[in-house]
Amino acid sequence: MDVLYFAWVRERIGLPKETVETKAATVIELVEELRAREERYALAFSDLSALRVAVDQDLTDFDAPINGAREVAFFPPMTGG
Repeated sequence: MDVLYFAWVRERIGLPKETVETKAATVIELVEELRAREERYALAFSDLSALRVAVDQDLTDFDAPINGAREVAFFPPMTGG
């Protein structure tokens, strides 16, 4: 599946997108796998309250299932202005 990173999440991880193989069944399980990779991922995912997630372009929660998903995107909350 493709994992996309936006804004400061991309800056901390150093990639806009990557393809990952995962055994995760939910977004939070995917986050745990990514955190375990290396420090830059642990830093990017250290405060989940500062992140939003979309699965196949649908905004969802971190407990959402990802089985069969093609894409998971992580980004900070959007602000208006």
